[in-house]
Amino acid sequence: MVEGLMGFARIFRPSKSAMQSGRAKTNVWMLEFETDAARSSDPLMGWTSSADTQGQVRLSFDTRDEAIFYAQKHGLAFQVMDRKDPKRIPRSYGDNFTFYRREPWSH
Repeated sequence: MVEGLMGFARIFRPSKSAMQSGRAKTNVWMLEFETDAARSSDPLMGWTSSADTQGQVRLSFDTRDEAIFYAQKHGLAFQVMDRKDPKRIPRSYGDNFTFYRREPWSH
């Protein structure tokens, strides 16, 4: 396992990507290590690389408490980043055609 790692970690819930309309895979908590080494660019291929392999580690947890417990158990300094969920107002399709609509139907 990742027993001997010492470093700084971020604990967060990922936001949904722009390519998805639903909220799938946004309720998991991720633990991601901050990289210590600077990235360098390969002149031939143009790829970026780093000597720090901890930057590639990304662990997922079901709850925030599990992620915090893991970080404390392994002696990691961590920061929990909570995201603010948007307030959603449920509406039906018929609300697009209601008489009390704030802005007129455009087409």
